[in-house]
Formats: sequence, C-alpha cells, structure tokens
Amino acid sequence: MTTGAADTDHGAADAADQPATPGERHRERREIHGEDLLLSVRDLHVYFPIKSGIFIDREIGSVKAVDGVDLDVPRGSTVGLVGESGCGKTTFGRAVLRLVEPTGGTVHFDGVDVAGLAGEDLRRVRRRMQMIFQDPMASLDPRQSVESVLTEPRRAHGIERGRAKSVGELLDLVGLPASSASRYPHEFSGGQRQRIGIARAIALDPDLIIADEPVSALDVSIQAQVVNLLEELQDRLGLTYVVIAHDLAVVRHIADVVAVMYLGGIVEQASSDALYKAPYHPYTKALMSAVPIPDPIIEDTRQRILLTGDLPSPANPPTGCRFHTRCPYRQPTRCDDERPLLRVMSPEHTVACHWAEQIHAGDIQPRASAVVEAAVRDEPPRQGVPIPSDPDVTTLGPPAGV
Repeated sequence: MTTGAADTDHGAADAADQPATPGERHRERREIHGEDLLLSVRDLHVYFPIKSGIFIDREIGSVKAVDGVDLDVPRGSTVGLVGESGCGKTTFGRAVLRLVEPTGGTVHFDGVDVAGLAGEDLRRVRRRMQMIFQDPMASLDPRQSVESVLTEPRRAHGIERGRAKSVGELLDLVGLPASSASRYPHEFSGGQRQRIGIARAIALDPDLIIADEPVSALDVSIQAQVVNLLEELQDRLGLTYVVIAHDLAVVRHIADVVAVMYLGGIVEQASSDALYKAPYHPYTKALMSAVPIPDPIIEDTRQRILLTGDLPSPANPPTGCRFHTRCPYRQPTRCDDERPLLRVMSPEHTVACHWAEQIHAGDIQPRASAVVEAAVRDEPPRQGVPIPSDPDVTTLGPPAGV
C-alpha cells in the first residue's frame, strides 16, 4: 500500500487567501463570471419501468427516481445537492450527463439541449462534462495502470498528444508524484485513488464536473484534503461543480448554492449562508437539527426534530406533498392532496411548502412526539466533606437549623 505525502499534508488550502464563507466566494465568482448559466435543467423526469410477466413483459408501473426537477448552475459556481439515500440525487447527476436517459424535461448545457443530442454531437458535449464517482476503487479498472487510466479519455475522444494535459501534469495537479503513473489502483490508499479519479475527470479540460459523493468513502481527515483540492482546482481551472452529498457539513464548506432533494423533487434551494442560517422547509429543518455541533453546551441545550418512518417508495409516492407522511408540521388541509411548487420566500431562496411562512414565524409548531426537548443542564448537588474535629459539620457549613 502506497502511503505518500498526498494523504498527509498536500492540498491544504491557505486560509489567508480564501474568502471567509461560501457566500463570499459565490459573490466573488459572480463578479468574475456574471450570471451566465452553464447548466439549466427544467422539469427533468427519470422513470424506471416496473415490468411483470414470464413470456411477455408488460409494464405495471414505474419508479419515479427524478420527478420534475428544475436547477440552474451559474458558470464558475458550486451547487450542492443534498438529501437522504434514495431521494434521486445520483440519478439526477447521471441524467444530466446522459449516463441514464431522461424520461422527460430538458437539460441545456451552455445553451445546447443535451437531451436532444446523439452520436458525435453528444460525444463532443460530453468532453466538456465529466463525473467524479463515489467509490474510487470501483470506478477504476484494476487491470489498468494510472497512466492508462489518465490517457484513455484522450484516446476515446481522439485528442492528439500535446493538445491535452500530460499524465505528469495531471498527477501534479492532484498532488501525486510522477512515479504513480506506472502503478495500479490497488497500490494506493482510498484518498489517493480518489485523487486519481479527479485527475481523470479533469484530463479533458471540462467545464462542468458532477461530483457524486466524492468524499463519503474516505476518512474524515482525508475528506478535508480532497474538498480543499476540489476548491483549489476550481480556482485554477475555472471549473463548475454540482456536488452530490448527504454530509451537510461538507456541502456547507464547498457549495455556493444548496438544493435540498426529497423523493425525486427539490423542496428548498438557497445560498449556502441563507439556508444554514434560516431553513424554511420542515425537511431541511429536520436535517439541520441532526447535524452535530462541536460544542457540548449548545449540543445539549438545542432542540432536535425527529423524522418517523422510512422514505416512501418512489414507485408509489404519496399524494399531495411528498413529505407529508413524515412531516412534524403536517396540517389537515392542503398537505395531503395538493403538491406544493417551489416559490420565492426571499431573494435567491425558494421553498416548496404550503405553510413555510407560518412555520418560519413560529405560528405552527411541530408535534410534541417529533421533538426532542433540549436537555436541562442542572448543576449536580454539592457534596460536603465532614470536618474531622466535628462530624456534624461539613465544608458546606453546619446542619440546617444549627
């Protein structure tokens, strides 16, 4: 197992050179790139058919993995997509790249409708869109050396040597030594394998990278290094990211805009600072309340919202609001029979909830059974120590009434 310096000290960002918050980074990139949209997704649907039959397959239903998603990604920005496992995040990313075929909707990449492309036209656009996969070991061919992995994209797209980054340049960009080129994936640690996956993604100088859970399979100490590497590459190469994750702390660190996804649809979208400061949707509130805070006093005294039950089946989603079966703020009207649409709550903050204003104002409270009350930090009773010269008196004073 190669250990190398890449998993110990390479890739740490210089805090003095970085803006303080994702919001400041977003404003800085907006000044550079303006409001130019690189990716615009409208009403995207991805349904997988459910078939039955022995001799003749007939469709008896469908799994609605992605069901009517709208998302805009400005050039040079980072959009985070968060939600529970099974909510459709990965399917959305693969549908944007046409790794799975959309059932409906449009995907405009730099003004071109990707959903309508085929053949050579699709291949040319795919050169500008790449993906970083969740499992670095599974995404690399164990029979290919690192050099073969990094030169394969160039061969597949017919790019002549010298018109793309060399293997040595790619390895240097991701913090791996040039000697890594002759080695195989099993000889590297998990963090180093993910760096190889990142090097493969940038080999063709793409404009858009969809990172599907890029750090979830890594140790916590290595996660920070990989996230810092992604930010460094974005600044150096002008990349645009869609980061798919379930770790809210990672998304808060790297994303300019965060979209929260539940059962195939986006329920809330806002700038990173605004979403973490004041979430509107009940689902987002529950997710935020589950994030641990590294301060025992705050952690023990804050209120948590618990979600009961499992994620409903996307093959048979609930009517009305998809979240109403688990929502601690559920109301007797509208929630069960009317699906809410995304609407503007404040500049750059949209939410799909009928009662978002009342919940945010505190007029509607969660069910008592869904709330874990803040712990009461009582002081332990003071224990007196008997004074040897007078056993009836302790260090707390004489007995009561004396």
